[in-house]
Amino acid sequence: MTALPTPKDEAFRYADHKALAEVWNDLSAPEMLQIAAQQKVQQIWLPRGDPIDIKRAEIHVEKGASYELFALNAAPRYGRIELDVTLGEEAEFTFNAANLGGDDSTLEIVTVVRHVAPSATSEQTVRSVLGDKATGSYLGQVAVSREGQRTDSTQDIKAMLLTRGATANAKPELEIYADDVVCEHGATVGELDPMQLYYAAARGLPPQDAKALLLEGFVGGLWDELGDDSEIATLARTRLRELTR
Repeated sequence: MTALPTPKDEAFRYADHKALAEVWNDLSAPEMLQIAAQQKVQQIWLPRGDPIDIKRAEIHVEKGASYELFALNAAPRYGRIELDVTLGEEAEFTFNAANLGGDDSTLEIVTVVRHVAPSATSEQTVRSVLGDKATGSYLGQVAVSREGQRTDSTQDIKAMLLTRGATANAKPELEIYADDVVCEHGATVGELDPMQLYYAAARGLPPQDAKALLLEGFVGGLWDELGDDSEIATLARTRLRELTR
């Protein structure tokens, strides 16, 4: 049995430690996923519906392979998605995810992406929409070893706060030991544009519908490849409408 992490542990700085303590002793080990050379794999992670929902995975993407992960983090109390990804030569990793929380929920996405071989690419896009007293966090490290020349990596993190009581934390991080790389990261936190809401109201949309429509535009691009009628897109729209009530 391992000790319960504390806020001094960077990866658990913003966690709901009371909720974590309730499940820590029964928490399963991270899922191990090996993507063989030249394979292309796509996965979709949906909320289980449990108040506390923790998903952890260690993923190895071998030479020339591609792994796409779409994830919706929307547990009503505490949700955590934790990834440790290692990329081989010319491997590709794409991660599109959303934290959608209200009430006093805590939602976290914590990633480590390791570029340990040449010419690998990684792209992480995370959107958070938070209302009431919810907390949403992204902690993501891209680690490029000396062998990771010609790495191409991006982290695009944006959060939308619906109330003054909501909190967003974003900490994209780069650790680079190679000298021939293209690595970008950006994080922004904002609110709905009042002018956009005004124009929507001027066209006859009720305020709640206008907010939901703008938020769907903010999040919906994550699921473009899957289509508007995919299960994850449908669940995200439903959750967003709940947050605007």
